[in-house]
Amino acid sequence: MALSRLEKLQVWLFKAVMGFFHMLFHLSCPRRSHLSGMKLPPVTNPLLLVSATELARRIRRKEVSSVEVVQAYIDRIQEVNPLLNAVVKDRFGSALQEAAQVDKLIEEETGGEEVLEDRLPLLGVPLSVKESFALQGMPFTTGLLSRRGVVAMVDTPLVDLLKRAGAIPLGVTNTSELCMWLESNNHLYGTTNNPYNLERIPGGSSGGEGSILGAAGAVIGVGSDMGGSIRIPCFFNGIFGHKTTPELCRNICVSDCCVSAGVVSSENQYPPASGRQGEYLSCGPMCRYAEDLLPMLKIMAGPKINMLSLNTKVDLKKLRFFTVPHDGGSPFTYPVSKELVDVQRKVVERLEADLGVKVQEVRFHELHYGFPIWDTYMGLPDEEGNPPTPFCELMGEPGRPVWPLWELLKKMMGKSEHTMAAVGLALTEKIRGSKPSPFIIQQKEKLQKEVEALLGNDAVFLYPSHPRVAPKHNHPLLRPFDFAYTGIISILGLPVTQCPLGLGEEGLPLGVQVIAGKLQDHLTLAVALYLEKAFGGWRDPGAH
Repeated sequence: MALSRLEKLQVWLFKAVMGFFHMLFHLSCPRRSHLSGMKLPPVTNPLLLVSATELARRIRRKEVSSVEVVQAYIDRIQEVNPLLNAVVKDRFGSALQEAAQVDKLIEEETGGEEVLEDRLPLLGVPLSVKESFALQGMPFTTGLLSRRGVVAMVDTPLVDLLKRAGAIPLGVTNTSELCMWLESNNHLYGTTNNPYNLERIPGGSSGGEGSILGAAGAVIGVGSDMGGSIRIPCFFNGIFGHKTTPELCRNICVSDCCVSAGVVSSENQYPPASGRQGEYLSCGPMCRYAEDLLPMLKIMAGPKINMLSLNTKVDLKKLRFFTVPHDGGSPFTYPVSKELVDVQRKVVERLEADLGVKVQEVRFHELHYGFPIWDTYMGLPDEEGNPPTPFCELMGEPGRPVWPLWELLKKMMGKSEHTMAAVGLALTEKIRGSKPSPFIIQQKEKLQKEVEALLGNDAVFLYPSHPRVAPKHNHPLLRPFDFAYTGIISILGLPVTQCPLGLGEEGLPLGVQVIAGKLQDHLTLAVALYLEKAFGGWRDPGAH
């Protein structure tokens, strides 16, 4: 059994609509030729080339002050953000005041460095925050014009935990409109650029985070991921990111925000998950240095830290390794490029040479249906039968739902407040079948059993992050389903670490997903440390 004719027609219509939007966009929008040939300046301050873990250690030992570190990152943001448009609102004055308080605290501390490390492991370290997370006193709009002026009254739980650990937020970063596209562009803040090539996208929805981290304007940040919103920006911007096992950050939605059950009971992020979407929504760290992933996750997990074995030492030589080179030639996605196939093969060769392990290549036929599986499960109702909030309702907040066809006409006349991608998603949502396909449900359940049986609690597998390196602006409208490489892993509920693997032939980051069984996050984090040493990790975009 395969996709029905109706489902094939829906796919064709979606591609046709998005291709039409792409044509309209090029006809109606200004060219970005002013960015051609421009590049970021290289990093010159050595403080920007040190991990958050090491910065915290130096600050505790008074080898450098928190004020010096925070000022170094402020200077870098001011240097690169005019080219990137990644940080959409800063709090530099408050951050410097908080850094001064940190330095005073360290001077007055009598318990020694160990006490500070245990109580405040990120003391004095700057942090960037995705704008869809509530950061007290900062905009909380997710790029929606109708939410202009909405300011967060409290911190989201994950930000609160990081602040309690001593981290100092510098500002909030751009997202796609309502966090539902892989290009970080909206009519409130504009378009964010990739630090390695300003004419390329930084991914989405955590694209502002990815961009400013990749540009060395931040050392650590936070993202959320339901279809690839941590992993795609990390891949496109050459940094590390971790999508946690979803149970760790499972969300309950109250009013217009989400509350993280059992972690911290306060506002989480906007827009809220609805239907069964909360089962697949994960939050996690984004950073330039692999050694920061584990301490960040320990802090962000809060009371649920005992669900994970984060203190367990991992012997990579005792792990079982697998590699999945592609999705089997799905009609929904473009083929994986040769350079990404080659770099994944190089990872296999290094693992076998360095660790003496055998990396087995496996194929899952069900990956062929990665996009329809993701799309189907995103549309399922919750346990009480409540369907997900329609995208057109979210677009109309706080007023009435938008009419997609009317919005398209307004877009053609340059009068719409919404991006072409958002209008397209609202339109295509209307052609989605009202009942899930039994065949797609069957494929997902079969894939779940096969993957879980393969991985157990002592294995990882490699899988491409995306079929191509970072595309040019607006080109995702022609490749709307390519996120299926990350989306399918979200539906399986597996922990994933996105790892950079150097730069490709166009000077753009390469990378791979490292995936483990549920609650085995420590395995992928250990592999990330190895891959950083083997392939060099993050590269300064201004130096290449």
